[in-house]
This record gives sequence, structure tokens and C-alpha cells, in this order.
Amino acid sequence: MALVHYWLVGMRGGEKVLESLCELFPHADIFTLVADVTQLSPRIRQHKIRTSFLQKMGGVKHYQKMLPLMPFALESFDLTPYDLIISSEAGPAKGIVPRPDAVHVCYCHSPMRYIWDLEPQYRASAGYLPRFMMSAFGPLLRQWDVTTAARVDHFITNSSYVAKRVEKYYRRQAMVINPPVATERFRPTDELEDSYLCAGQITPYKKIELAVEAFTRMGKKLDVVGTGASPQLRGMAGPTIRFLGALDDESMASKFARCKALIYPGVEDFGIIPVEVMASGRPVLAYGQGGATETVVDGKTGLLFKEQTADAIIETVQRFEELGVSGTTAEFMHHAARFNRNAFKTKMRDFIGSVI
Repeated sequence: MALVHYWLVGMRGGEKVLESLCELFPHADIFTLVADVTQLSPRIRQHKIRTSFLQKMGGVKHYQKMLPLMPFALESFDLTPYDLIISSEAGPAKGIVPRPDAVHVCYCHSPMRYIWDLEPQYRASAGYLPRFMMSAFGPLLRQWDVTTAARVDHFITNSSYVAKRVEKYYRRQAMVINPPVATERFRPTDELEDSYLCAGQITPYKKIELAVEAFTRMGKKLDVVGTGASPQLRGMAGPTIRFLGALDDESMASKFARCKALIYPGVEDFGIIPVEVMASGRPVLAYGQGGATETVVDGKTGLLFKEQTADAIIETVQRFEELGVSGTTAEFMHHAARFNRNAFKTKMRDFIGSVI
């Protein structure tokens, strides 16, 4: 058996899925475009990890600039010995060439955002050379991405939102199995802080700037956790906004449990952080699109706002402070437990068993 992951340079949501797949299939070999083993969990490092020729070209540092070469790198992998292949896909990982009688299951976190629906946002925030590369190679990569969907026997997606995008771009149906969340790591506390929270890597599509604008205008405290805060974002922040950068797991869990609520203004494919916050006993105020609509129970474990604007965030915070939500801490935790790692592994094991 083989597990194929787009790249292994850290331990984010996609790598947590791979980690659970490693627990399910302890003897599987791992294929990836590039890998920095120092950044991986012990569970993943136990497997034989095979990288592509991009590794020798400095791919660990520059893999994001090598998008036009990734199809060639993936198709260079020799997967003929493997009867079962599971590709973990938020990049081009499904583009491997399986043996004709092998079973290829793709767990799709998302079709590649930067060549499909979010290309305008990535283009607007990119420099001259990346914009040129996107214009030159974007059409070819989209054609290759659609073509390689035919190499997949069964699609699994992490949410119904992504399943609709898979159907839109690839014309394929997908089974929905939510990703594993380590809900057991999080505990509530009675020692709450007088601040709201934004958390996660700061990228354009997460719309952190809307939360910063809203809380600056309200004069309320907001802690922003994560890397990537630009000078422009820091410049628009008032004195009640704190940029805390990256935190270790223990500090992050503490912030989750102590915040007044999580502010989540972006559109995520699934969104693990809201589930982790609810597992910590705290509510989530999220934009009502994407994965948040499948994890946050509006009025009970949080509130969903209909417009992706600072005004909508302000109105929702005011509504939250006046009326709150109906759910209790115990109900938050019970709801979050639906997305734990055991639930993921049970559903994956049953699905893989049914297709082989």
C-alpha cells in the first residue's frame, strides 16, 4: 500500500490526516514531492518516505515556486508494486499514475485553490514573476488537474462544501468523511480572558483584516495568533489588537479555552480550528459559508453571519454579547467529539474495506 501526500514541510491539517492514515496503515510507504523530516511527527517518520526529484532541486525551501514541475514529479513515481493507493490532496497529489488494476482513493481536502476559485486572490497578492507564472501555466495546470481526476477510482472529501467543488471541477461524486480532530487535547476552563481570538496562518482568503477592522472600530480586544501578518495588516490595527505570532500547542490550547469567542471570517474547506475551540468549551462566530456551516450550530455552539464584512462581524459580536448562545460548555464538547480521530479512522476503515 502507498500513501501519497502533496508535500511534507510541516504539521498542519493535511498532515494530521496523513498521520491518522499512518495509524490505520502502519506498513504503507509514503510518496511526497518534498519532505523536511525534522518538521514531521514521530508517527509519520516511522514510515519509508520517498521524495521526488524536486527534493534535490531545493524543493523544501522553494516548492511553492515549482508548481509547473509538480505534474512531472508526481508522474515520475513508480507505483507499480502497490495494490492500494490513497492520495491526500490539496495540491496535485492525485496526479500519480497507478497500476491499471490498483485501487486509487483520493482524500481531497480541496481542489487546488490557487488555480481554481481563489486564483484572483492569490494573483492579486503575488509579485510580478508569480503573476506571470500563473498566467502562463494556469490553463495547462487546470487541464492537467481535470484530466488526472480520471485516475482516481473513489473520491473522499472532508466536507460537503468540498464535495460540491469536486463535482463542479471534476464532474465526480465524493463520499464525505470529516478530517480527524484531536479533540481530546482540549479542556475548558473557568478562567476566561476579556478578548476575542483569531487563529491560523494569515493568508488572503482567511480575511483576518475584516476582524482587525471590526475590532479596531469597536475598541474591543482581539488576539491574532498565527504567522503571516503583513505590515499593512499591522498598520490598520488599533491599540486593542495584539499579534501574538505562532504559539506552541499548549499555549494555543490555553488561548482556545480562555477566549470570549473565536472570530472566523474566512471561507474554509472544513476548518479544524473552530472544532478545537468548541472542544475547549468556547463558542465560534463565523462567516456562514464553507465548512463552518457543517461544524458550527448557529445559535447553539456559535453564531453565523451572512455577509463577509466588518459591519457583519460588529453586528454579530454585539448580538453575541447581548444574547449569547444556547449551548453549554458540555454541549460544545459533545458536539466537537463527533469529529474526533476515532470517528475518522472508523469511517475510513469501513470505506476502504468496501472498495477493495
